[in-house]
Amino acid sequence: MKKYDVFVIGSGMAGMNVANKCASKGLRVGITDELPYGGTCALRGCDPKKIMLGPTEAKHLADNFYEKQISEVPAIYWQEAMKFKQDFVDAMPPKIEKGYQKNEIDTFHESAKFISETQLKIGNEIIEAGKILIATGAKPRKLDIPGEEYAISSTDFLNFKSLPSSLLFIGGGYIAFEFAHMAARFGSKVIIIHRGKRPLENFDPFIVDQLTEATRKLDIQLILNTNVTAIEEANGAFRVTGKGESGEKKWEAAQVINSAGRPPAIFDLDLQKANIAFGKKGVEVNEYLQSTTNPNVYAAGDAADTDGIPLTPVAVMEGHIVASNILKGNTKKPDYTAIPTVVFTLPTMASVGLTEEEATKKGLNFKVNKNRVPDWFTAQRINEKTYAYKTLVEKESGKILGAHLIGPHAEEVINLFALAIKVGFTSKDLKTMILTYPSSSSDVVYMV
Repeated sequence: MKKYDVFVIGSGMAGMNVANKCASKGLRVGITDELPYGGTCALRGCDPKKIMLGPTEAKHLADNFYEKQISEVPAIYWQEAMKFKQDFVDAMPPKIEKGYQKNEIDTFHESAKFISETQLKIGNEIIEAGKILIATGAKPRKLDIPGEEYAISSTDFLNFKSLPSSLLFIGGGYIAFEFAHMAARFGSKVIIIHRGKRPLENFDPFIVDQLTEATRKLDIQLILNTNVTAIEEANGAFRVTGKGESGEKKWEAAQVINSAGRPPAIFDLDLQKANIAFGKKGVEVNEYLQSTTNPNVYAAGDAADTDGIPLTPVAVMEGHIVASNILKGNTKKPDYTAIPTVVFTLPTMASVGLTEEEATKKGLNFKVNKNRVPDWFTAQRINEKTYAYKTLVEKESGKILGAHLIGPHAEEVINLFALAIKVGFTSKDLKTMILTYPSSSSDVVYMV
């Protein structure tokens, strides 16, 4: 039986940080992942997705300029884009493993299961560790409907050798919208079916309305208030049955994508054998990201039940905190203030801080600034028709409580608002800043 000071389950960003930091301080460390090293973001999510979105950004801009500044919209090619993406993805796991080996970290490529509070079974091998980190990320939610085996995941989508002629996404969250926009611009006919009254429920309704309008202008069929009840094969394609306010309907598509959310990937770890409390949102942890019931165990990233948004930067932060708490004792706590989040559609939608609904529930006294501003120079210069904002400003202090954007470079501009919320800038502070012009960032002075 091998013994370690620290053993890490999961080689995404959280696990990687903990393993390398602890090893650099002389601890004996082991790590395992049943999937290639790198985690969802680097291999199956954020990074490859953004690479595949690159050609669609060029096409979107060309569409905006067509007949005004250019005479032709370039064709974009799925297979060539996929090869470009795959070169990046394929290089990542061996690079990460080489780094582990350099730091003298033992590497495993097997699933892990707890057999006691300090012991794990890794494949056919038993290991024991003083501290264990669960950083297994998340995986697609089960649909629990007849024919759910026919629905593939977002990972499968990012590995299409050729793009199907038509796609149907089950679920109206950020994965569905990002991939639907991507597929539509690459030439696929797209349907999104969402069970709720509005999609992207965690984002501001006013801003989501702008994205919904832009999505429908892409000829993406967006169907709301509809529960998908079955999937079946149909003439070489798939037929999806859904039940909504007007009764039962059916749609057909060459491929069906399960984009109905991603719960934590912890339910196959036999956590109960290690006295680890957990729920639907992940491992129950205290303010130090330590298991509330087994002090030998920590959890970070999507595997932990915290107040953090399931985002890669949050997992990175939590990894640093867990490493510090293992090395120095429980002294560090995560700070989830002002974490921005982005939906990488075109146009891009971004948010940070409180929504209007959240601020109202907290009883805060605030004013709302909102507007659609396609006539502002930022949008006009590229002929972008979708540009809007909503900001929340506390009346007494003038502090920024929340910001919600859609439009050119929203994913960058939102970082200014995140900084303002984090350090307590007021609307006056932002209004009196000298910013580069012309730039998207300079618009913030008119948004508060």
